[in-house]
Amino acid sequence: MNKWIGIGRLVRDPEIRYSQGQNGQMAIARYTLAVDRRFKKEGEPDADFINCVCFLKTAEFVEKYLKKGMKIAVVGEVRTG
Repeated sequence: MNKWIGIGRLVRDPEIRYSQGQNGQMAIARYTLAVDRRFKKEGEPDADFINCVCFLKTAEFVEKYLKKGMKIAVVGEVRTG
């Protein structure tokens, strides 16, 4: 199972672009989430910065309602590479 849940603040306004998909235009939203660390050590950053990508209806929702500094919860899966 690959499930990630994070709560944090948007670092900047989401970047939205539209790409040609199989059924016409497809919305793609990218944003960075600053998630506070539970335990802080001397000399280390206080937050982790998570790059997020969403598609289709979720991307359209992000474009319409989310702005820099808003606190949001994200549920998704982690992909690397």
